[in-house]
Amino acid sequence: MSPPLSGEVEARPLTDAPNPSAWKHQLEKWLPQIAISPALTLCIIFFYGLAVWVGMISFTDSAGMPSYNWVGFDKYVALWNDDYWWEAVKHLLVFAPLAVGLPLLLGAILAIFLDQKIRFEGGFRTIYLYPLALSSVVTGTIWRWMLAPDTGIEAWLHSIGMQNASFAWLVESDKVLFALAIVAIWQSTGFVMAMFVAGLRGIDDSIFKAAMLDGASLPRVYWRIILPILRPTLFSALLLLLPAALKSAELVIVMTQGGPGQSSTLPAYYMYDRFFTRAQMGLGSASGMIIMMICISIAVPYVMMELKRSRHE
Repeated sequence: MSPPLSGEVEARPLTDAPNPSAWKHQLEKWLPQIAISPALTLCIIFFYGLAVWVGMISFTDSAGMPSYNWVGFDKYVALWNDDYWWEAVKHLLVFAPLAVGLPLLLGAILAIFLDQKIRFEGGFRTIYLYPLALSSVVTGTIWRWMLAPDTGIEAWLHSIGMQNASFAWLVESDKVLFALAIVAIWQSTGFVMAMFVAGLRGIDDSIFKAAMLDGASLPRVYWRIILPILRPTLFSALLLLLPAALKSAELVIVMTQGGPGQSSTLPAYYMYDRFFTRAQMGLGSASGMIIMMICISIAVPYVMMELKRSRHE
């Protein structure tokens, strides 16, 4: 090869020059991880980390302050022998079916109603979803005013001349759980309705038309065809409502403080009361771990079932 002439520069490959497209590709690859890393870090610390810490405290003799004196399963044995704990569990068996079953039923009915392309659908949807925008503390405060004998529905009935009317559910031990259930239903029904509406809008209209041409009535179409299609939506709503019912401490704290007596104590309030009020951190931690195990026992079978179904599909 002849050497380059004078004044000419031999062309060399620019091997060390940065490639903008490569940098852009790397940034696009790592940007989602960078964006979620703060939230993921906080979740790991304040959810998983604190869950591990509470589990550790449940095996100690902690009272008003954490104590790392290991006592094994003593607190779980004490919890098993505590009549107040079993009373809270019995209350949960009354509260949970109402707070879970009725929102599922009412949410499905409202979703079917809205799916008929009615007028003012946006307004109805806003009304039903409004309770979801309120925190449990605000919701409990509003309903405490409404159900209180001196400021709520009973006082209003007296003001219109019905002097013998009584609606003091919050101070009646045989009705207070139903009052809490009404509040939980009011707050969660709109959320379930929104889930079912989204599921219904994802179903092809040809399914309705084919079923109607075969002579099936509209209720039968929804019961026999549409609801089985919406089974994943139903299980998702159930998976969210059950743990929420198990963790219903805010409503009890705001509305009843577990009263009258112990008639509205739920396991979540029992945990709060022992941990923060009665200086029994070990016992409260043990009850919290039991509640968490119940939630896991509900979630894990559902997740495994969904994974198995997705593999078969």
